[in-house]
Order: sequence, then structure tokens, then C-alpha cells
Amino acid sequence: MNHGTAGSLRAVTLDDVRGARKMLSGVSRTTALESSRYLSQAVGAPVHLKCENLQRTGSFKLRGTYVRIAGLLPEERAAGVVAASAGNHAQGVALASSLLGVRSTVFMPKGAPLPKVSATRDYGAEVRLHGQVVDETLDAAMEYAQRTGAVFIHPFDHPDIIAGQGTVGLEILEQCPEVRTVVVGVGGGGLIAGIAVAVKAYRPDVRIIGVQAEGSASYPPSLAAGHPVAVRAPATMADGIKVGRPGEVPFGIVAELVDEVRTVTEDELSAGLLLCLERAKLVVEPAGASPVAALLSRPGAFEGPVVAVLSGGNVDPVLMERVLRHGMAAQGRYLAVRLRLPDRPGALAALLRALSVVDANVLDVSHVRTDPRLGLTEVEVELHLETKGPEHCAEVCRALREAGYTIIG
Repeated sequence: MNHGTAGSLRAVTLDDVRGARKMLSGVSRTTALESSRYLSQAVGAPVHLKCENLQRTGSFKLRGTYVRIAGLLPEERAAGVVAASAGNHAQGVALASSLLGVRSTVFMPKGAPLPKVSATRDYGAEVRLHGQVVDETLDAAMEYAQRTGAVFIHPFDHPDIIAGQGTVGLEILEQCPEVRTVVVGVGGGGLIAGIAVAVKAYRPDVRIIGVQAEGSASYPPSLAAGHPVAVRAPATMADGIKVGRPGEVPFGIVAELVDEVRTVTEDELSAGLLLCLERAKLVVEPAGASPVAALLSRPGAFEGPVVAVLSGGNVDPVLMERVLRHGMAAQGRYLAVRLRLPDRPGALAALLRALSVVDANVLDVSHVRTDPRLGLTEVEVELHLETKGPEHCAEVCRALREAGYTIIG
């Protein structure tokens, strides 16, 4: 294994990935490959889900972090390791370090979800909360490394990390030898780079397709420019792939071996997560659902059999609630409307009767009486409704208008 710096451009080879697999024997799980009947029907070819959300620590990150830390020299291990992360990488570093008997310190943003902070501590790391955004947390971790001599463990920009992630590719080839397309979510690029090295070495005919969130898509402009380009203020709910700039090491591999990188919207991410939960019975975070989102957005663009890599399942319950509601709204299964009623007894009951006629399930009702835009005898009502699809949403709105109500939002 390589002991170079994060900026080292030494190529990652198939032998590196094979060596990583031996190192990970008994440490990481060979995760399941599950068929998806729904996605197979949509794509018109077999679709399988590679369940890295069921990996130890809930994501693929353990593979790379363990290989990286296991490859440290004795004096480097003695100095301990440090990392900066809001979630999956933090947990991977914490568990890998504990398994190898190495002291770990992980810097996390002050606003990191409590379940991820608790899990990182439970895996054995000393957690330090610093900064409001990951960049501030990263600066603190780098300063700590310089001050203490601890080895900084980068989440994706190191050959050993990439080699460890590449073991996912070896498993895919064994579990689905007839695979024609592999779809992978992309942040900094470590996972897709490793998979590409492994898969293309054996099967250069297999298409490797990366997926990025539209608001955090650094690879398309970087590939067009021929070098890593930073995206200003990346924004997406998919924090696992919310990376503003590709890593130097994975970028070179992606540019050479990956066939295409495409983007998905926030609505498509929500729909992908919802499908994983409802149809596959799998809890997946937004980043992990990005390959499914891509399949749903353009099902005819993928040659099968397809393997979609579900990279992680560490989703904060609060975010899960918001994303599921967003996904239901995107599919026309959730409708929020505001309208004004006369503020008198029976007005709300009449409104609810009108909704019952069109079979809309009322989830929540809220009243506003103090808005200066309202008349003295008016009340504004906001309704949250469970609906059955876009056509039903249109039917509900039409019924309300025909009953004399004015929808204001």
C-alpha cells in the first residue's frame, strides 16, 4: 500500500484493489446484491442494487479508511489519525482506527446530526465539534494534524482510500458477471474511481456512469476543463456527495475510465429515496439513492443488466421526514394548499366535506387569523393532504375551486 500524500498521483492498479481485498477479509462485509423488479420494469432490463447501506458503519467508507490506516508505518500509527467529516467518513475512520488499535480524533461541524455524532463516538473516536460548515471543520483538523503529528485521513483523495473502495467493484463482478452498466453516486470521486479500476481491468466493455446532485456537480465542468474545478457554494440535501471540488487522485482515474457523469435534481433524489424505502424496503440516504434517481429520470438510457450502488444508509431521521414528504410531493402524493374561509362556525366542516367527496386524506390543518392581509371576518387555512398522484392533485384543486374556494398557495 502507498504511503504517499493525498496529492500523490500514483496510479491505482488492479493489484492494489486485490491487495485491499485481502486486507479487508474479515473486516468489511460482502454486501448483498438485490434485484429490483420495479426498476427492472422501468429500465427494460435487469437492475440490481448493491447494498453498501448495509455495510458496517452504514456505508462503503470503512473499506477505504481501513486500508489507509492499516497501511500506515508504525511511527505514523503511534501518532494517531485525524479526520474531518459530517458523517460517513467520520464513522469509517472511527471504526477502522478502533479495529487497528490506533487513536483517532474526528472533527465534526457543530450542526452535524446527533445520531452521526453519537455513532462516531460509539465507534471509538474522540469527537470535537468545530465550525458551522465542513470547510471550517477541515481547517481545524488540518491544524490539529500539523500541531500534533497525527496523520490526516482524507475522505477520497488518496490511492489507498481508492483501492479500498475498489473492492466494491470486485464484488459486483462476482455477484453479477453479466453486468453491462454500473451506476455510482459521486462526491469527491473515491468510490467511482476505485470501482472503475476494478471493473474496467476485467471488463472494459462495462459502462461506468457517475451521478452527482445538480447543485453540487463539480465533475462535469472539471472533465470539460481537463482539471479539477471548484463549484462555488455547493448545495444539495445529499450531504454524502456534497463536495465542491474533485480530488486530484480520483479525478485522473475518472477522466480516464468513467464513461459518463450525469446529474439529478433534488426532486429526483427524493423520489429515488422514496422508491428504495417503499419498493426495496431499504433505508438509504439521499447520496445513496442518487443512482436510483438517475435510473428513474432516464430509464431508457441504461443498458442492462444494471448495478446501482447504494453507497450509504446513514440518514438523519429529521432529514428523512423532510425528504420523504418532498418525494411524495414530487410524485403528486402529497399536496399543501392555502385558502381563505369566512371565520364562522361550520366553515371548516364544509371545506372538509368538499375534500371527502374527492377522497383526499387530510393530514394536517392550521389556521391563521392575525395576518394583516386578512379581513376581519376571514381566516386563512393551510391544508396538508395525502393524494394519489398528479391527476388526483389536479382533481382536488378543481373540486375546491368549483366549491367556491380560492386557492392562494
